[in-house]
Amino acid sequence: MHSIRIIGAGSIGSHLANAARTRGWSVTLTDNDPAALERAKDDIYPSRYGAWDEGISLKLSQDATDEPADVVFIGTPPDSHIPLALDALDRVTPKILLIEKPLAGPDLAGCQKLFEATQTKGVFAAVGYNHCLGGNTKLADQMIRAGNLGDIITISSRTREHWQGIFNAHPWLPGPSASYLGFAARGGGATGEHSHAINMWQHFSHVAGAGRVARVSARLDHVRADGTDYDQSAFITLESQEGLIGDVIQDVVTAPTEKSARLQGTKGFIEWSVNARPGEDRVAVGHLDGPIQETFIPKTRPGEFIAEIDHLAEVMNGDTTDSPIALSRGLDTMMVIAATFKSDATGRPVTIDWSKGYTPDALN
Repeated sequence: MHSIRIIGAGSIGSHLANAARTRGWSVTLTDNDPAALERAKDDIYPSRYGAWDEGISLKLSQDATDEPADVVFIGTPPDSHIPLALDALDRVTPKILLIEKPLAGPDLAGCQKLFEATQTKGVFAAVGYNHCLGGNTKLADQMIRAGNLGDIITISSRTREHWQGIFNAHPWLPGPSASYLGFAARGGGATGEHSHAINMWQHFSHVAGAGRVARVSARLDHVRADGTDYDQSAFITLESQEGLIGDVIQDVVTAPTEKSARLQGTKGFIEWSVNARPGEDRVAVGHLDGPIQETFIPKTRPGEFIAEIDHLAEVMNGDTTDSPIALSRGLDTMMVIAATFKSDATGRPVTIDWSKGYTPDALN
């Protein structure tokens, strides 16, 4: 039986606790705030899953830091992720280190250090961009690799979602100023919090053989009010190492939500979407003037995290060697996030020199 220690007893921590328990894992849910542990037990978990699971152990973070675990998950605010990750690597060296997205703030502080530490320790690390593990993504990947679209000409990716849904899931937060969400420098705002769209653009670029992002041009719509400082909309143009050009839009203002990507090829297109209908994701494919074929894939919110747990089990069992949520992919997304802010601040495109690692020096 595998074990997981979850640092952060908020919404995502509860989702992963439930996912791990459905697979028979041993779960310790920790937080440095006793009120957060109480809220998870009495409110968050039972409101989502019917009742509290007495098989979950609750502990203050400081009482569990030296306890071994196969998987350590860090689900705290982004600007605390890397210090906690480095501490976990030093103390217990788990088999897998899983960190919620975004990995860090846009200053990239500690990113290269974390990458080097996981390499030195031989620990598989991952970042929680779990849309890469969805059934719709796997189907789209198969279609791209089959080559039926011809050469991929462009990719467009969207995560446009009013963040009221986040506050509905965290009713103890009165608004963006009450957490990292209202502060871009801490990993909040549209570019950080909704970076699934950047990550999916990069994922499909890899599948299409177009490589990593090499050039970023961006404009952000900033909000500075009530003590907050965040971007509510991000409009980003990306160019890959192989010359593929496309775009990303992320925001915290759009309702109803749009989570989608479109790949246009010389022979046809693929549209990928999340929650296209209630309880269903979607993949649509069309070839020039031919009919559009749609596939709807049933999904649930808990199922997204169960897929994540199942993927980690595959990694530990040695059943997969190429993970779409590997730390390197999450770090690639952080580089695009950082380049987005630099491009917006300077008013010019920013190139990424991958030979310089995950550092600000790589952004030119």
